[in-house]
Amino acid sequence: MLKLIDGKQLAQKRREEIRQTVEQLKSRGIVPGLAVILVGEDPASQVYVRNKEKACQEVGFYSEVYRLPETTSQEELLQLIDDLNRNDAIHGLLVQLPVPAHIDEKAVIHAISPKKDVDGFLPQNLGSLLIGEPAFEPCTPKGCIDLIKQTGVDIAGKKAVVVGRSNIVGKPVAMMLLRENATVTICHSKTKNLKEELLSADIVVAAVGKSNFITGDMIKDGAIVIDVGMNRLENGKLTGDVDRASLEDRDCWLTPVPGGVGPMTITMLMKNTLESAMR
Repeated sequence: MLKLIDGKQLAQKRREEIRQTVEQLKSRGIVPGLAVILVGEDPASQVYVRNKEKACQEVGFYSEVYRLPETTSQEELLQLIDDLNRNDAIHGLLVQLPVPAHIDEKAVIHAISPKKDVDGFLPQNLGSLLIGEPAFEPCTPKGCIDLIKQTGVDIAGKKAVVVGRSNIVGKPVAMMLLRENATVTICHSKTKNLKEELLSADIVVAAVGKSNFITGDMIKDGAIVIDVGMNRLENGKLTGDVDRASLEDRDCWLTPVPGGVGPMTITMLMKNTLESAMR
């Protein structure tokens, strides 16, 4: 029988733990602060930013949101980032992606101080993760590891297959699984015999961005399947990279979409901001 890993429930539990720690910090005069910059009117980005604002209120953070017009120049944006890098009340800083076409996304990310890079996107943090030094871990992979541990299964010694090699999910989650002593294989669009690789996996992290790409006949009984995919079908329905219907009668674990990895991503952003304030 398919067992679902409830990301909403775990996210609530983690936020309550964060809130309690924030209360203790406030008694010492420390209030974790997060600044979010949004350039333009992208509807999905506006939803994400509102959710981040709401999460900050929930855990007791100080938050600043800068909603800038589409016409904002790269120079103006970089100046704002520089000001926030110097602001001691701000412990975490992020620019909601994507930015308008006339702005260089890489230049924007690289302008953020590594000490405030709570998204964990900067090469300094990804490099520290690679060599096992303390770093801000990217939020979605960090949430994936927490969700795997919720099953009670020990990651050490297990075979993990990551499908997808992005810098935001695939590569960092592979590094984090390796750190937990899993044996890790990264698969991608050029992988031959994907089904064979998946059938040998105790843990599968699906992050390809293709609706229902992984089906039940590719997953072995007892496997833990973390579905990072968020794909919108023509009828407006959200679906993951894993075909849940084909797994319903199987004896394995699965994160649902929605309600699995999604709620954990913003919660891990809160956790990284808290860690930044504590540092």
